[in-house]
Amino acid sequence: MATTLLYHRDPHLLHFAAVVVGHGAWQGRPSLLLDETAFYPEAGGQMADRGLLAGLPLVDAQVDDVGVVHHVVDGLLPAVGARVEGTVDGARRRQHMAQHTAQHMLSSALLAGHAHAETVSSRLGENVCTIDVDVSALSERSLREAEDLLNATIEQDLSVTAFFPDEATLATLPLRRRPKVTDNIRVVVVGDLAAPFDVSPCGGTHVTRTSQIGLVRITGVEKYKGMTRVSFQAGSRARREAFARAGLLEELGRGLSATPEEVPAQLEKLRATIKVLQIDKAALATRVGALLGEALAARSGDAHVVVELVDGADMDLLRAVAVRAISLAPGLAVVVAGRDADGGGNVVVSRGTGSVLDCGALLKRLVTTHGGKGGGKAETAQGRLGDVDATALTATTMALVGST
Repeated sequence: MATTLLYHRDPHLLHFAAVVVGHGAWQGRPSLLLDETAFYPEAGGQMADRGLLAGLPLVDAQVDDVGVVHHVVDGLLPAVGARVEGTVDGARRRQHMAQHTAQHMLSSALLAGHAHAETVSSRLGENVCTIDVDVSALSERSLREAEDLLNATIEQDLSVTAFFPDEATLATLPLRRRPKVTDNIRVVVVGDLAAPFDVSPCGGTHVTRTSQIGLVRITGVEKYKGMTRVSFQAGSRARREAFARAGLLEELGRGLSATPEEVPAQLEKLRATIKVLQIDKAALATRVGALLGEALAARSGDAHVVVELVDGADMDLLRAVAVRAISLAPGLAVVVAGRDADGGGNVVVSRGTGSVLDCGALLKRLVTTHGGKGGGKAETAQGRLGDVDATALTATTMALVGST
């Protein structure tokens, strides 16, 4: 016999008493079966309630195909026939109510306006809530429009009601989506049924007034299986996230000696400055690299391969050194490495037009000896070594070149 669901009558009910009608099992774990319950079992994208049942922690609640709710508790099950008390975790329940009603309202808001996006599925998770809509992309305008409409409607303090209509009544309702079941269909209405904001079939727990949601924020958008996944927060989680982000913005403003409102302009100035510095850095690397490359070519003498260590050099500088050296000494091949504070560093292996050294093969063998990663072609290769020491790198290079 199906369990009587007390939360359908009153989603704010947090304390109840019930009779143990049996012991069951859910996925190999013992479960407690009651004649009625206020605990919501996981279903419809909504997570299960938590709390205490018979003085024991409720670790899960699930419903089987015949409507029996299985209460999985941490401890020995009370005897069949015992009358037990249950207490629902109020904070978790209120959060679930807020985010489930928010999901209905956001889905309705995205269907309206410029978005015209129909919700295909939803997930009300522990840390984030998502809905998947049947469009490949959503504009920023559509998202902000939907969010503004949703929060403005929340502020109107509309009623949220739920009922089980008969078949004739169900046929007249402006349902946003078709029911997933064929009988005992429960419908949740946001607003006046004569002109509702949303009407959807749903068995979940919901607020009784939209103002109980508090706030809804769209927090992310991404492509998902040809559709668009919209992430959002509602209720206390939305407030916490909004406050946290506001705090980060204020901290960023202090670091920039700016008010929060001035942060975007200050960041734009920093981006412009960084772009100029990057251009200057690249030009400087070319000039310095050319000078170091000329010096390297000049002292290479009759050598066919030379190794050069440039402390702190990045990849741009190392490439510039190598390019200049082999342009002046076409028969030369060079191994030019930088060294960072951790002892490792970037490395470039290049050869002139008159050299036959396989740079890619040499780099692979250097990586094997000194650690790191990298690759390239016979003419040039680059990567990073885990250990850069001038003496050791020179000895390894010469030994490897000599063995080829």
